[in-house]
Amino acid sequence: MSVSVTELRQEYDRAGLREADVAGDPIVQFGRWFDEACKAEIVEPNAMTLATCGADGCPAARVVLLKGYDAAGFVFYTSYLSDKAGELAENPRASLVFWWDKLQRQVRIDGTVVRVSDAEADEYFASRPRMSQVGAWASRQSVVIGGHDALAEAFAARDREFEGRDVPRPGFWGGFRLRPRRLEFWQGQRSRLHDRLRYERQDDGGWAVVRVSP
Repeated sequence: MSVSVTELRQEYDRAGLREADVAGDPIVQFGRWFDEACKAEIVEPNAMTLATCGADGCPAARVVLLKGYDAAGFVFYTSYLSDKAGELAENPRASLVFWWDKLQRQVRIDGTVVRVSDAEADEYFASRPRMSQVGAWASRQSVVIGGHDALAEAFAARDREFEGRDVPRPGFWGGFRLRPRRLEFWQGQRSRLHDRLRYERQDDGGWAVVRVSP
């Protein structure tokens, strides 16, 4: 059975995106859009699709949360036992996609991925709610388990283990930083004549901005 979704089609009616409007530095431009996404009260404005591809050549994508960004890159945290971490170990290249529906905007970011330092991971882990810290110990992310009860029992056991003291960061848990080489800012427009401005890293470390057809 084929299901048509043409009735979900919508018109884009936001102001356009012109070269004169954007910052010369894509991180500055991202910061502008991210701040506007936060002010628009979008649910989880830091939610981003992370696409990876392991040695088998099969792409995989999932939504993760951005936990920080600066000129060095975009940071997210996960278990190093997870499928995504294994794929990044085999192929340290990835893509991120942000979609902010209320603003009719998308940002795509491509680059190489490295682990954050232990000190940086420790600092972030210490800032997490205690139950999230215990959960990191209890879950062997991406590993097949017998049911939810098994996970709940593992959580309860870890909670008892760390009762009355700080929860340390597991050695199998930490962060990754995507170092961008290309960023694209997409603004929806009428008649599907969307604006797409792409920043491309140059050999001298600077950035060139080009417009690409929608």
